[in-house]
Amino acid sequence: MVEWLAEYGLFLAKTATLVIAIGIILALVAHGRRRGRGDSEARLKVTELDERFQRRSRQLNLAAAPKARRRQLSKQLRRSVKLTQKQGASQEAERVWVLDFDGDLKASGTPALAELVSLLLETIRDGDEVVLRLQSGGGLVHSYGLAAAQLDRLRDAGARLTVCVDKVAASGGYMMACCANRLIAAPFAVIGSIGVVAQIPNVHRLLKRHDVDVELLTAGRYKRTLTVLGENSEEGRTKFLEDLESTHDLFKRYVSARRPSLDIEKVATGEIWYGSEALEAGLIDAVGTSDAYLLEKQRDRARVLKVSLTPRSGLMGKLGKGVESGVETGIDRVLQRVEDLRWQRR
Repeated sequence: MVEWLAEYGLFLAKTATLVIAIGIILALVAHGRRRGRGDSEARLKVTELDERFQRRSRQLNLAAAPKARRRQLSKQLRRSVKLTQKQGASQEAERVWVLDFDGDLKASGTPALAELVSLLLETIRDGDEVVLRLQSGGGLVHSYGLAAAQLDRLRDAGARLTVCVDKVAASGGYMMACCANRLIAAPFAVIGSIGVVAQIPNVHRLLKRHDVDVELLTAGRYKRTLTVLGENSEEGRTKFLEDLESTHDLFKRYVSARRPSLDIEKVATGEIWYGSEALEAGLIDAVGTSDAYLLEKQRDRARVLKVSLTPRSGLMGKLGKGVESGVETGIDRVLQRVEDLRWQRR
């Protein structure tokens, strides 16, 4: 009997292994076909924020109502929804397109932003508004210059662009934010930092102490002003500072062209301001959060549509994310258990 069970268990293990192997092969084949059709690109996702908010609001009202009134209230809410839908069908509601940009040093979200801007330029109609929820502390000059240029495309096409900053829009982030027709920031959002910074380590003296020579050959007087390995000259430092000042001047002119009423010499010092202070300095147009602004639009019966590009994950990507999520969950549970034990001992 024991021998039969062992053989049966081995048979089940072989069968399961075969099924899993066939499943992986089929998944890889399907993935290859999708790549061949070009379906591996990012997926366009449109979320109706106004309908989602209204649905959850109805759920909350029903949950808070006394049980005896829930049926009656449910009927009233359904009638209200039908009436709103009829009114919306009889007249074209304002459409608010919501984009999100969470910037890193390289402004890595710029390609997705560029594609979304191109799509919106083919979709928006008169009266529509684009709201960008922006968060960025800045980064590389050329990267954020390109990101800001994408927003200029909306403005140049005559689209209404509103930028909402809930946390930070500094340096390159503010370069993007100033492209807006209307700029709104939360009371403690970090705004400004209109300046340029660069730092380069130099290990020439360390190499010299160890008798290491570095040959730096250039063609062109200012091809390389400051280096990491070679000996830097005063002329090179002076030229590097001139380049920084030139970039700063470009930054100031860019901001001034989009916010002509701003006293640029007063604010282009590299300093930052919090939201309420930024309003006094003229860096923003209003103090508020993106949530409050979008809620106001929903109350005005506008359709609020969030648009995003979601990257497609292949089989290996999904497996990797699953493993990563499992490891993170396990670590979180261990840390939580340790924390619980620490409090229990007190």
